Amino acid sequence: MTKQIEPSIRYSNDWLQSLDQRTSIAQDLRNRHTALCDDLGGYSNLSYQQRALIDRAIFLEYHLQQEELKLAQGQDFDSGKWTQACNSLSGLFSKLGLERNRREVSLNQYIKASQ
Repeated sequence: MTKQIEPSIRYSNDWLQSLDQRTSIAQDLRNRHTALCDDLGGYSNLSYQQRALIDRAIFLEYHLQQEELKLAQGQDFDSGKWTQACNSLSGLFSKLGLERNRREVSLNQYIKASQ
């Protein structure tokens, strides 16, 4: 059994913003994160647990798509690992919810956003 490594003390909840936003991966992950948070009622309305699950879900989704690309290009593909990751993502989405949630917006917020 390998020795467990402690998490980096430099990890922070704003890891997504700390990525180089010029890269396509960072932009893709940010877009996925925003879309999922918006569907769940907005980032500010999410609990810590939901935010943590969202972080894991966007990486799993990205990983699955990369594996599917390997399959399409005739590269090595492990269907067992893909199935396990797909089931994990399904479980995360089930915990987070599959329906869109409305975000409460005041008239002042709506006016400011439209200007």
